[in-house]
Amino acid sequence: MKKTIAIAGAGGYIGRWFIQHFKDKYHIIALSRSEAINNPEPSVEWRKVELFSITSTSEVLQGVDYAIYLIHSMSASTRLNQGSFQDTDLLLADNFARAAAANGIKQILYLGGILPKEIGENNISVHLQSRLEVEKTLGSKGTPVTSLRAGIIVGPGGSSFEMIHNLIARLPVLICPKWTLSQTQAISLKDTLEIMDKCLGDKELFNKAFEIGAPEVLTYKEMLEKTARAMGKKRLIFSVPIFSVGLSKLWVSYFGKTPAKLVSPLVESLKHTLTVSEEHAFGNRKSDYLDFDQSAKEALDESVRLPKLPQFKRDKDVKNTVRSIQRLPNTRHRSAIWVANRYKVWLPTFFSFLINAKENKNGDIGFYLLRSSKPMLQLTWIPDRSDVKRQLFYITGGWLVKRFDYGWLEFREVMGGKYMISAIHEFVPRLPWLVYVNTQARIHLWVMDRFKRYLEKYKFEQ
Repeated sequence: MKKTIAIAGAGGYIGRWFIQHFKDKYHIIALSRSEAINNPEPSVEWRKVELFSITSTSEVLQGVDYAIYLIHSMSASTRLNQGSFQDTDLLLADNFARAAAANGIKQILYLGGILPKEIGENNISVHLQSRLEVEKTLGSKGTPVTSLRAGIIVGPGGSSFEMIHNLIARLPVLICPKWTLSQTQAISLKDTLEIMDKCLGDKELFNKAFEIGAPEVLTYKEMLEKTARAMGKKRLIFSVPIFSVGLSKLWVSYFGKTPAKLVSPLVESLKHTLTVSEEHAFGNRKSDYLDFDQSAKEALDESVRLPKLPQFKRDKDVKNTVRSIQRLPNTRHRSAIWVANRYKVWLPTFFSFLINAKENKNGDIGFYLLRSSKPMLQLTWIPDRSDVKRQLFYITGGWLVKRFDYGWLEFREVMGGKYMISAIHEFVPRLPWLVYVNTQARIHLWVMDRFKRYLEKYKFEQ
């Protein structure tokens, strides 16, 4: 009987190639934000999911044996997204971990990034720190996790190799930043997929992290040179120490034809040496890796195209929705109940000259401006979906709100209690959009920053 595999991030580079290679071996459930229509692969089941919702994520994982998690950052599903990619990824991973545990998923396979060896976890780039946080969070609810940490994955359609390809194609002379002398171990798409397949269902690999890469150690400059030869291009390539990280981001983004949002965290990571450690190497389980020349040749083969995706139904989204995610310090490992209740008390105290709060016996709360009889914001506590580690409130009223049946606010513990996340989802403001963006949205961020400072101060005063 085929294993049932759910893939979060199925529409991305690795997800599409995994489906192409293993659609006959596994019953694959591909997860997508939109409903799939005109599916070119009838054997592959596409399920619509909202990964920001624990309920939606739990529903689509029903009947699944194993899950592959390929989410590293998501494009915004709301018009305004107030949240860093690392906080967003942390929240999404926590949702997935909760949903996997609720469905008894046997294993989560996660594809992350190689970690530098020369420095500690707290000093690595934000990009790699986020990958490590996701890895830890996925396993925080009890589901076994196998983590594969990779550097550049070289194959057709891969964003990292496409960036290298575009730099070579566009520039006859490449004056490279100093970080191009950092060493790494790339891995071919073929080898990556083979290793992923080997890991699925292997209990000996549960709750373990492996670093994967071909034995060949190269600098990024050497990769550029090898790619130029594979493309049949004569290029003058040399490194200089004068490029700042900021200038590197602009240089790579413009000439590599890569969005700045993707380039920025990537360049921050490339300054590290990212080679496979003996401790975490997967090499003893595999020996026939493709070298970079072979990988580049396959990636440059114009006859090979990314596998086709289904067409997706265009959703009739509610206009002008907002998501706002902030990471908060967890004062002395307090519960989500404590943080939520503290916020209820702190907000009207902080704005004592403007705001007062009224809470009923059910835990619902309204925030009022001055002596107004109508609340600015009304929150309804949802007890059956709240617990010590998560408090959920629906946004059910208020003259600042346009839709009373759509958004929600939550406070939740993440990373085993190391942090709290405060998040507003699918909020629909009543104010005209431009007015909202330049007033209420900015005020909310300022207020949450003050609440964060309050929690930090409270920690040291207690």
